[in-house]
Amino acid sequence: MRVLIVEDEEELADVLAEGLRGEGMRCDIAHDGARALELCAEHDYDVIVLDRDLPVVHGDIVCRTLNTTGYGAGILMLTAAGTLADLVDGLGLGADDYLAKPYSYIELVARLRALSRRATSAALPTVLTRHGVSVDTVRRQAERDGRPLRLTPRELGVLEILLAADGAPVSAGELLERLWDPHLNPASGAVKVTVHQLRRKLGEPPLITTDPGFGYRL
Repeated sequence: MRVLIVEDEEELADVLAEGLRGEGMRCDIAHDGARALELCAEHDYDVIVLDRDLPVVHGDIVCRTLNTTGYGAGILMLTAAGTLADLVDGLGLGADDYLAKPYSYIELVARLRALSRRATSAALPTVLTRHGVSVDTVRRQAERDGRPLRLTPRELGVLEILLAADGAPVSAGELLERLWDPHLNPASGAVKVTVHQLRRKLGEPPLITTDPGFGYRL
């Protein structure tokens, strides 16, 4: 899942991004509404966490603009304006969900996953299966031939992407782009290490192959 966090309080944005990355999500940050619109023009996000009271371009205008242009991401307004009137107003602007500060982090993660599933439900089934390996994208659980797999969020993310590719190769660059910090050096070896650990946990016979010059496939 790729998430854009639009929040002018830099420390809050950094803490939220760090937590969501620990959940296996790829996160970018914008500290004002104008930058948010620029990033949306450059990237396809699954979900946008949007504060309302933003500098440069107000969050309400960002929300209305994205909806007018048909941008496909789910929008969760995360704001201190938490009255019933605020909620009705935010949803009326085109937000898909609304969460007032202070909020429960566990609830936030659950709402983001629900928005992402809603946005991609027409493209992907809830359970991805290939060669006896399956990932339940709702429960975030994986198994091989009925044996539960204990995977980290990033290992699960890699497996989900490979299953969704349905046998087509997925490059290390794409995995890095979708699951890791955008500023991570491609030469860091993070993808290689994660794929190695995933292979080990999947067990024998091996299922993930490497196509030189193309990437990984399952």
